[in-house]
Amino acid sequence: MALGSLLRWAIIFLIIAVVAGLLGLGGVAGLSIAIVQIIVIVFIILFIISLVASFMRR
Repeated sequence: MALGSLLRWAIIFLIIAVVAGLLGLGGVAGLSIAIVQIIVIVFIILFIISLVASFMRR
């Protein structure tokens, strides 16, 4: 899974959370925010690993 794909999914779930929150669907909004948090953390970890690997190759 590419890093851009992870960001795309995070944005999609964030939009779902905002819309669900506006419509009063607290459970769906909470779940979507939890998924966004997990995806963003995975993205940051993979980005740091990629950055370190890039610097080690130089």
